Amino acid sequence: MIFFLTVTVCNAKCMLSFFHSFIKLDTRTHAHARSSYVNSARRQSVSHVGGASCSAEVNICSQFSTSITDPFLTPQAPDRAPPHRGPVPLPRRFLQIMPHDPDPPPAKKFKPGSPFSRLEKKPGMLLPRKGAAPLLLDSQRKQLPIYQARSQLLSQLRQLHNAVLIGETGSGKTTQIPQYLYEAGIGRQGLIGVTQPRRVAAISLAGRVAQEKNCSLGKLVGYTVRFEDVTSSETKIKFMTDGMLLREAIGDPLLLRYTVVILDEAHERTIHTDVLFGVVKSAQRKRKEHNKIPLKEAPSSHDILVFMTGQEEIEALARTCRDIAKHLPDTCGPMTVIPLYASLPPTQQLRVFQPAPKGCRKVILSTNIAETSITISGIKYVIDTGMVKAKRYNPDSGLEVLAVQRVSKAQAWQRAGRAGREDSGSCYRLYTEEEFDNLISMTVPEIQRCNLAGVVLQLLALGVPDVLNFDFMSKPSPESMRMAVEQLDLLGAVERKDDQVILTPLGKKMAYFPLEPRYAKTILISPEFSCTEEVLTILSLLSVDSVLYNPPARRDEVLAVRKKFISSEGDHMTLLNIYRAFKKVSGNKEWCRENFVNSRNMGLVAEVRSQLRDICIKLGLKLESSQSELVNVRRCLARGMFTNAAELQPDGSYVALDTHQPVSIHPSSVLFQAKPAYVVFNELLHTSRCYMRDLCLVDSDWLQEAAPEYFRRKLRTTRS
Repeated sequence: MIFFLTVTVCNAKCMLSFFHSFIKLDTRTHAHARSSYVNSARRQSVSHVGGASCSAEVNICSQFSTSITDPFLTPQAPDRAPPHRGPVPLPRRFLQIMPHDPDPPPAKKFKPGSPFSRLEKKPGMLLPRKGAAPLLLDSQRKQLPIYQARSQLLSQLRQLHNAVLIGETGSGKTTQIPQYLYEAGIGRQGLIGVTQPRRVAAISLAGRVAQEKNCSLGKLVGYTVRFEDVTSSETKIKFMTDGMLLREAIGDPLLLRYTVVILDEAHERTIHTDVLFGVVKSAQRKRKEHNKIPLKEAPSSHDILVFMTGQEEIEALARTCRDIAKHLPDTCGPMTVIPLYASLPPTQQLRVFQPAPKGCRKVILSTNIAETSITISGIKYVIDTGMVKAKRYNPDSGLEVLAVQRVSKAQAWQRAGRAGREDSGSCYRLYTEEEFDNLISMTVPEIQRCNLAGVVLQLLALGVPDVLNFDFMSKPSPESMRMAVEQLDLLGAVERKDDQVILTPLGKKMAYFPLEPRYAKTILISPEFSCTEEVLTILSLLSVDSVLYNPPARRDEVLAVRKKFISSEGDHMTLLNIYRAFKKVSGNKEWCRENFVNSRNMGLVAEVRSQLRDICIKLGLKLESSQSELVNVRRCLARGMFTNAAELQPDGSYVALDTHQPVSIHPSSVLFQAKPAYVVFNELLHTSRCYMRDLCLVDSDWLQEAAPEYFRRKLRTTRS
């Protein structure tokens, strides 16, 4: 039996329309936030927006409606949340900040309780205090709005193969539903799997549920994220990132280990969650006993939370706020300014969860990391700039860039919902009501705005016979799929025969690596250049959020200490030098502080590298090092990353050879002043210009060796 449950927000239920039956949890907010539009000096009151929990009419039990309907007839939910119905107290949650990990590979097995499981001393992780009173936790569970609907929920879930559960944030859906299913004996024949888009949520939620079940993490309740598997033979409730379940499906397309699958936060429409909908649907159809559930989270002190787009903007505003705080009148209390973004060291990330000193106001300047993944208590006011940094893909040019763009209405309401979780709150939007009305209703699914080469490669590895017509929840454009196949063909991963796309032997090996196809190929060809060890290190560094920390206030000091690592051959070689120095001192934390290196992220790099190395050994690759001879390393990078190459023009500008688009070297690159003739780059960032980041100096002959006909055509077109 396989049961599929999706947990969603009240304004996203239409996303799951392909399921044959669903449960609707009619919710109302229990704590509201008053949202205002701020235009110059004018404020316009708008309406109440979603708070933290579910409370319908009198309570969730009396108003819990279990309607099993045809989802195709379900009307589009409104953009705005229902009106306020009164406060309900909520228990505090412990949380953790870790980098977002969108593409997890198979994880290492760690014995529960071992020092490597990171259960007790992992930086950046908040775990429940030991000895928490089980009776108190049980009381907290019963206070959650969803508890009042427990019996009705279980009654419905026993009858369904698929279900969509809709409820407000904080109602208890994510933590309680898996426990209800286990306690009722539903799914005990296998695992109850709960997916999350982010590792921070998977780890912290597993910790919370383990605490509520009064068991050690890794026993009854466990989690699996990239390079970390904290489960055992006793595990029955398993939290994981959506990418981890997708990786498992490659080896087990029918997901035979699972009796229940819960897709949480499905409204975020990550590329992995969208693919999982199709994969789970296919597995459910093929398994003889159909009984599986999808679950999806619904968006729904006097501290301030400000949403911004990135580190540079956050640090600039932080400096301004600190300057202002120095000149506040005596009638105003002191103000503590706390930045929050993924590349911050974990000790600084954790500051957002610490209460401000008595009489002091906390101002948090955050990227969208605070939008859904974490809950910060004490937030009374939210300031929404209405902008977010996200990937965008143009299939016509084949160009994928990280660009600043407008949020969707769903994101705007989600941000507003961060205010007033414990009491009434206010959201100030720095854009007009007319601008809000012109926003798109929902965020464009990631699968419709990203390069799909990796997705197509995974689907082929899953044995999908017709990838171009795969049953996606939101179908990508035919042009995006065509471009993905062309890129894989160019890399030698697929071949086309009679309108069919077939995985080549090289492509089958590439699918083993949890990396972009071009990086997987770079590893596979590295033995030809006797530099596999160096390539593994470089690609591991590129796979993790920034390992370098650059505090703006200490810019001169940062530049001085980094000089000893800088390589004239580019950013890749510079990162390689830093990693070698890190290993030489055995990851000494004092050395990391002195050299502005993020010790936790660098430790994660070592784990990523170990995992990739294990895959190489499994595939029988020869592991060699080029030692100090780095020319071969650059030749290998050119051979594998040739589609991301750029050429210097006579006027001093650069043009991407694949797309003929003007590009520039990012000011943070060590090659910014060098102007080499040819480079390969890791990614493009679009702000005022289209910037290349993480560059490596290469030779034109190396590019032509990689794909002779391709580059003869590209170079000829560019120069003409």
